[in-house]
Parts: sequence; structure tokens; C-alpha cells
Amino acid sequence: MITRTGASRVLVTGFPAGMFQTNCYILAQDDARECVVVDPGQDAAGPLIDFLAQSNLTPTAVLLTHGHLDHVWNAHEVCDKFGIPAYIHPEDRYMLSDPGRGIGPTMKPFIEGMDFVEPSEVIELSDGDRIEQAGISFVVDHTPGHTQGSVVFRTRVEQETGGVVLALTGDTLFQGSIGRSDLPGGNHEQLLQSIADKLLVLADDTAVLPGHGGSSSIGAERASNPFLVGLPGSK
Repeated sequence: MITRTGASRVLVTGFPAGMFQTNCYILAQDDARECVVVDPGQDAAGPLIDFLAQSNLTPTAVLLTHGHLDHVWNAHEVCDKFGIPAYIHPEDRYMLSDPGRGIGPTMKPFIEGMDFVEPSEVIELSDGDRIEQAGISFVVDHTPGHTQGSVVFRTRVEQETGGVVLALTGDTLFQGSIGRSDLPGGNHEQLLQSIADKLLVLADDTAVLPGHGGSSSIGAERASNPFLVGLPGSK
């Protein structure tokens, strides 16, 4: 997605990576040579680095919507290659070095024998934080329920017709669905409350860029997402 305002440009692009098809996003402001990476999961590093080289972009930070392995798998590799920090909520930080604690016993055998380490620099997030990276301002919304450290990153871009908010929702809200809550740290009622408190209060034209699947909008999810029926702010 490219959002234009006059001669300037905000580029938001992404691709699904790995067996989990986790969306890895890249955001760059105007014609800048810097960008922000969101959720570099399994097998994301290769295509991400290729894209950055082809686009002449250098990342300044990695933002992590939560700590599940499919979203953080390549965070260490990307961060340490470019010498940049990873941002994550403290409730999920433990999964950077011990992802098995977040995926449950069924998936643990899949990663047996693998070593995971934190990026060299980790910055912990709090609800309401404002992050300024690559000329882009992000607001952090803590949305526990899928995991205890799940967050949504919001940023506002200007168009000729006015401003539009982009919400990078991770596994909190999908097109037509919501995140699972049956893994360690999950809580279904808490997840619904987070969506009601932090997402359904946003304008209908807010773009939803989820951790898996296609993009949507708050208005579309408010009107048709079956998991949101009866929540405050739903239709």
C-alpha cells in the first residue's frame, strides 16, 4: 500500500513468511532511505534483506507485536545485521530467548535443539508509548489476550483526502477473525476486552494490517467480524 500526500509518499509493504505465513511489514516515510520492520518471523530475513537492498532502504528498528515464535524468529538476525534495536512488551520478552514457553507442548518438539537468543539491544514497550523511528511516529496500544504482551502499533499517514490511521494488529485482530487464546498466556475474554477498548474505538477508515492474512479496516470488522458481535463499539 502506498499513501501519497502531494509529492511525498509513505510506503507500507509486506509479505507472508515461513510455514506460518506471518506477515512481515516494512514502512518507509517519503523518499527516505530509512525504514521500520515489523514482525520478521520464520524465513523472513532472506526476502527482507533482498527487498531492502533492492529498495535502497536501511532499517532503524524492528517492532514486535508479540513474542510468539512465528513473529520473532528472525528478529535477532535482522537486528544484529543492521545494529538496530527490537521493541517488545516486557510481558513477552522471555519468548525471544525461550520461545518454547509460548507455543505449548504440541509445538515444542518442532524447535528442539534450536538455540534462540535476544537481539543485542531490546527496548521494552509500555501502553501509550510513542516511538519515533525512520521519520515515522508510532503509538503503542497494549492489547493482552492473545499473549500477555501483545501490542498494536498505530501510525497516522496523510492523504489528499485527509489523515488515515494504520493499525498493525499482530494476532489481536484479523480480517474476519481474532487471535487464538489457547496458548500459554492467552485469555479469550481479555482479548475481546482489548479489542473493544483499543481497536473498536478507532475510526471506521482505520486500516487493519494483521499478522496473518489480508488487510481490512476497523469499519469492516466492526460490521461483519462474527467474533465481535455484542462487544461495545460493534454494530
